[in-house]
Amino acid sequence: MLKAKAIMTTDVVAVTKDTDIYDAIHIMIARNITGLPVIDSERNLVGVVTEKDVLALLYNVEDRPGEVQDYMTPAPVAFDQEDSIIEVAASLRDHPFRRVPILKDGKLVGVVSRKDIIRFMKEQGARPMMPAQNQSKVVR
Repeated sequence: MLKAKAIMTTDVVAVTKDTDIYDAIHIMIARNITGLPVIDSERNLVGVVTEKDVLALLYNVEDRPGEVQDYMTPAPVAFDQEDSIIEVAASLRDHPFRRVPILKDGKLVGVVSRKDIIRFMKEQGARPMMPAQNQSKVVR
């Protein structure tokens, strides 16, 4: 069984929940990424903030729009680095999000995106069979 840690991206850009939302947007644009894990001071995952989440700024008329915690999705779907790539792929197939955080002992260590899995399949010439039903495991 191939594990998530084999294909995860480990150079993960993350923010904290008290990061200014415009700083988070700037990071997403500068890094050409569509979302960021939100962590605490000990790298525990507390949420994710995505392009979709920040669309709410279009409706915000305040001078100071707030911090990441005001827009993030708390308690996101995440996987342990020892979980199967098949489980991760099934979750990405069955949900609208494009990437999932990968944890080790509850701490953020990586991210696996749809593109990571497709790249792996291309490199291996693999056609892994997906589970018929969503067998995703949620780590909180």
